[in-house]
Amino acid sequence: MSGRQRPTLEMVAERAGVGRGTVSRVINGSARVSELTRKAVLQAVAELGYVPNHAARTLVTRRTDTVALVASEPHERVFAEPFFAQVVKGVSGVLNERGLQLLLTMVASGAEHERASQYLTRDHVDGVLLVSEHRDDPLPARLAESGVPCVHGGRPLGREREHLSYVDIDNIGGGYMATRHLLAGGRRAVATITGPQDMVAGVERLRGYEKALRDAGRQPVPERIATGDFSYEGGAQAMRELLRTAPELDGVFIASDLMAMAALRVLREAGRAVPEDVAVVGYDDISIALHADPPLTTVHQPAERMGQEMARLLADRISWTPGDHSAVADPGAATVILDTHLVVRDTT
Repeated sequence: MSGRQRPTLEMVAERAGVGRGTVSRVINGSARVSELTRKAVLQAVAELGYVPNHAARTLVTRRTDTVALVASEPHERVFAEPFFAQVVKGVSGVLNERGLQLLLTMVASGAEHERASQYLTRDHVDGVLLVSEHRDDPLPARLAESGVPCVHGGRPLGREREHLSYVDIDNIGGGYMATRHLLAGGRRAVATITGPQDMVAGVERLRGYEKALRDAGRQPVPERIATGDFSYEGGAQAMRELLRTAPELDGVFIASDLMAMAALRVLREAGRAVPEDVAVVGYDDISIALHADPPLTTVHQPAERMGQEMARLLADRISWTPGDHSAVADPGAATVILDTHLVVRDTT
């Protein structure tokens, strides 16, 4: 081969002993190629020094090789809560394996939603991952209208009849498990601090709490339910409210570890010993839960795996092309529900 000749896709195909389309699928990160074929193509690419022409490939394939991860929260919330870091870690690992770039963006205000909906088109991204959705978020509907492939982190509220792809945590089961643990420990006045009631996690963790009470022959008491927003400050405010409306409480299930950390501080300031006076169960199992004072009993949710599954569903959707006989079937809408488990420490 002449040193001046730029290696072509056809040359790679000839060297690897496969068709041009197979080489294209390998370079584009398709999962519909055998490992043996993938290795042969990548070896040919390395031997020939082939460098894909990204601009030309984009024109032909209409692919940008970019996926957007959109969090419907303010910047300070996203960077303060470990849940988001775990999801990003899971997403980025899978996208790297599939040859896709990650674009992270936060949208909270109406103006940010408007800018995002204008930018997140097929001209800029191949697909979108949505996390921390609220019931009134306008972005999901706009993405659906524009035909951009999308996977949701959590079952979208109010869109139960639509065929959507999402990865969710068993929030009802987690809330049930936490509350049942408190009741089994002999607690008779079990309260809860919920998450936002315009988010599926907030709604369903409360539902699990209420179901556990009813299954134990008790009815939920409105004065023992305070609404939080998953933040440290929101947890502190909600715990103060509970001490005012339900001073008899001797157990509390709190829908996030950050809120639970704040609640431990408020209880200590109020002279309530944990777990002697009040038993506490959080939700998330983030790293700081182990270092709380005392170490926090909590519900473990697999946030990193949630990110991995979201990225996998979207990458499969992106790599599938109508008429591509190497694909088994159109991936279509798919759902994954991940289990939780209880981690018992010193607050119960």
